[in-house]
This record gives sequence, structure tokens and C-alpha cells, in this order.
Amino acid sequence: MFPPFDPERDDRKRRQFVFARGQVPVRVLIPNIFTLVGLCAGLTAIRMAIESRWDLAVAALVFAAFLDGIDGRLARLLKASSRFGAELDSLADFVNFGVAPAIIMFSWALEDLHSLGWVAVLVFAVCSALRLARFNVSLDRTDLPAWKGNYFVGVPAPAGALILLLPIYAQDLGLHLPSLTPLVLFYTLGIALLMVSNVPTFSGKLIGQKIAREYVPPIFVLAALFVAMLLTYPSLTLAVGSLAYLAVIPVSAYRYLAEERKAAQAAKAQNGKGRAPSDHAKGAPQPGAGTTPGAEP
Repeated sequence: MFPPFDPERDDRKRRQFVFARGQVPVRVLIPNIFTLVGLCAGLTAIRMAIESRWDLAVAALVFAAFLDGIDGRLARLLKASSRFGAELDSLADFVNFGVAPAIIMFSWALEDLHSLGWVAVLVFAVCSALRLARFNVSLDRTDLPAWKGNYFVGVPAPAGALILLLPIYAQDLGLHLPSLTPLVLFYTLGIALLMVSNVPTFSGKLIGQKIAREYVPPIFVLAALFVAMLLTYPSLTLAVGSLAYLAVIPVSAYRYLAEERKAAQAAKAQNGKGRAPSDHAKGAPQPGAGTTPGAEP
């Protein structure tokens, strides 16, 4: 019914032994289970939006984003990456971060604008699909320099989904927004365009990097503080996080351009060193010009 799993492993002999009798290691299933649970959370967010239970809709979407952040890393950690898992993750991401936030925003405010509001959420969902498709295609590129791995092209779909709900966080904090529905429409379109733009944003891929030992305790404290704030003051934490993310986008673009210039200068200097021997050779005596016959080897 389903195509067989094919984890990416270098040890061919061990792979043949594992799949010799049609058996699948449990570790291969674990990341996909996380993905499916995240998909269920996204679908639950849609139901909560239809029932106008905004707090639960936001909570379900945040939970889906959390699971999306760990299923891929878990697959790499367990060496359980597979084509099946990648496709499943992409489909779940579209539902969770394309369809679910669009339905939430339409049910919350944009429904008052009727067809115009529906067009806005359709644009958001389509841009989310395009963003995910572009990301999947970029995974096949191996010619990019290592420093570009620190950046995404455009706002990622999970981040776009969470910052799209910023008006809901604001209303939960006491800001009255019914008269600002047209502003919410333009905000939705703006976030959609950011997802398909070429604006570089920080990827946050720090798993393979090392930090100084003295920074470890503060990082643990900040992580615990963030979780405590998210559980105690969810709307405030999500609102501050969304605003901080939007504020950091210009910083990431500036850093990207600076690293791009630095890489270009390094490549230019390297090319200059490569041409140095040929320039020196131009000044060497040429055969037949002041040399005796037979001097050329």
C-alpha cells in the first residue's frame, strides 16, 4: 500500500540486512510519528478556528510548529531520514502553516470582508505552498557555500504562520481591533509576500556549531525562562517573539550582504593569487627573443 522506507545510510550491508525480510526499524518510524502528530495538531487548529475557540487554535498551531522543529532533527539524529518522511513532512507543513493559519485568520477577522478577505487568505496559502516547494528544491543544491546555510531565502512557512497571528495575540492582550480589519488584510498579504521573497532570514541552524562553556548555563536559563513565559503568558510571549522576528529581518539581510561581499572579496583575492604565476611568466624571456636556439626544453 505504501512504498517501502529507504533510509539514507552509507553502510549498504547493514541496510540490506535490516530490510532483507521486509522489516522496518522502529527508529525510522519515530520521526514520522512526530510529523503525523503535528499534522493532527494543525487539523485541530482548523477545527478550533471554525468553533471560534481562538486560544485553542493558536495553542494547537504553536504545538504543530514545535513538533515541526524537532522531527527533522530527530530523523538526522537517529539516522532515519527517508524520502517518505521528507514528503510527509512537506505535506504536513502545508496543512499546518499554509491552510490552518489562513482558516484561523479568515474566521477571526477577514470573514467580515467577504470575498476580499478570502482572496487574502488564499494568497497566503498559495505563497506558503510556493515557499515549501522552493525549499524542497533548494535541498538538492550542493554548490552553495557553507555560510549560506545560516540563512533562509524568505520567511520560513512555520515562522510566517506564527507571525501572521500577531493581530490575535494583540487582541488577547487587550488591543481592540475590529475597526482595523482592512489593516489585517494588508498585514496578511505582507506576510505572504515575505515568504516568497528573496529576503534572507536567519535559519537558526545551530545544532552543528560549538559555543563557549561559560555560555551554557545562561542558555539553559533563557530556554527555561522562554518556556515558562510561553506557558504563563502565551499571548505576550508570542507577540513579543513575532515583533522581534520582524525586527531582526533587516539585520539578517544586512549580515547576509556583508558576508556575500566578504566571500566575493575572498574569491577575488584567491583568483588574483591564481593568476600570479601567469603574470610572472609574461615577463620571462620568450623563445627566439634573446635566447639561443635549443634553449627551450
